[in-house]
Amino acid sequence: MKIVSIVGARPQFIKCAPVSRVLRKEHQEILVHTGQHYDANMSDIFFEQLNIPKPNYNLNIGSGSQGEQTGKMLIEIEKVLIKEQPDMVLVYGDTNSTLAGALAAAKLHIPIAHVEAGLRSFDRTMPEEINRIMTDHLSDLLFCPTQTAVDNLAKEGITQDSSASITQDTNGKGSKGKVKGKGVYLTGDVMVDALQYNLKIAREKSTILNELNFEDKKGKYYVATVHRPANTDSRENLTNIIEAFSEIINSEKTSIIFPVHPRTVKCLKEYDLYEKMPENLIILDPLPYLDMLHLMSNAKIILTDSGGIQKEAYILNVPCITLRENTEWVETLQDGMNILTGADRDKIISGTLDCKSELSFNHDIFGIGNSASNIVDEINSFYTEIK
Repeated sequence: MKIVSIVGARPQFIKCAPVSRVLRKEHQEILVHTGQHYDANMSDIFFEQLNIPKPNYNLNIGSGSQGEQTGKMLIEIEKVLIKEQPDMVLVYGDTNSTLAGALAAAKLHIPIAHVEAGLRSFDRTMPEEINRIMTDHLSDLLFCPTQTAVDNLAKEGITQDSSASITQDTNGKGSKGKVKGKGVYLTGDVMVDALQYNLKIAREKSTILNELNFEDKKGKYYVATVHRPANTDSRENLTNIIEAFSEIINSEKTSIIFPVHPRTVKCLKEYDLYEKMPENLIILDPLPYLDMLHLMSNAKIILTDSGGIQKEAYILNVPCITLRENTEWVETLQDGMNILTGADRDKIISGTLDCKSELSFNHDIFGIGNSASNIVDEINSFYTEIK
């Protein structure tokens, strides 16, 4: 079976690594990198460190508005699919790369499998929410990381065999298989697979704590990331966040390590905040995955507006302050491991100072580390049925 896997952003590189390792034991995988993340520290080094095979295609799309970026991806992905004639297209998460891959495949009548299906923040001002909803409704196989995700799909009328699609060749000529309904599967989260595989490697190979002279500060420092347009594109929100970081540093007599997304750097400079950072707010370039993983696993608390990092913090048993009004990872809120503050300065400060570093939580809520195998098993079953 030939499968085209489409990735384009840091979280997708991490998610695809465990799936690719299992998938390639039985199938031919064609890996397409859209180039949505193109900075070396956010792209190339992830393929190297995670031992992901070099992409067969790098589309080099780069940045742009939502419509421009998605449109360019759609054009280029369609060319690849027509050339490769795959049996299935595999997409991950909720980026523009995800939606473009799903749209291109759907228009060419190629079955679509969506890893991380069913997530909902119920905030349609987020581009990711639109990408999730549309991709799920286009997909044939929906691989859900949690029961909540399965329930979300059911509320939208997407259940096992809830609708049927006919698989055709990429020219729309002649059926390649039988009528096949939707497949909704609770597989667990491939991020658990990735963290279990990479955490030991990170501890052995990462030198980031030594480089920062933080070896004796394990469990005492904080890690922060900010990249969402709702925060970076608002002078008020970004100013509130930086002021909150400064107050936390002063109150806790601690340091916050802040790997900064390129877009965030641009906005910090535009708002005259970059040169006014407090001394112990340690600004770094985006970090390689193993270094970031090592930093997060030894942090006292993580502050972020990233969906993926919220979940990574939970799996690593590190409390998280989420700089958003909502989250698609609602499971992380249920036992106090994650607190939503938005960009409200006072809420960020109080949430962080009140957060307990020792909390009990449901270790298995995102799975036990066999999600990639579960996903490939369902792909195999689907392929057997439509042959």
